[in-house]
Amino acid sequence: MDFSNTNKQEINAFYTEIGKKIRKLREERGITQLDLALEIGIKSVAFYSNCENTKYDKHFNLEHLYKISKALDVPIGEFFDSIYSSDVVIY
Repeated sequence: MDFSNTNKQEINAFYTEIGKKIRKLREERGITQLDLALEIGIKSVAFYSNCENTKYDKHFNLEHLYKISKALDVPIGEFFDSIYSSDVVIY
């Protein structure tokens, strides 16, 4: 299988869309970045913020996504909905 057609920009767009979705869900529930970070075991709100905003090439890993989905009480697949919508096609 050839993955050479995947570029850095495409990967960054993927992480950006996930971060946007998490932010939207978090804000809808009135949860601060600090509270969610602590809930999922991230002790640095700066690190959490950088992941949510994909700053400095930081992003959530699968464990983070799993814990965030539980904390926000949403299926983990919901983080990926916008990626496969007709508006945003990453692949």
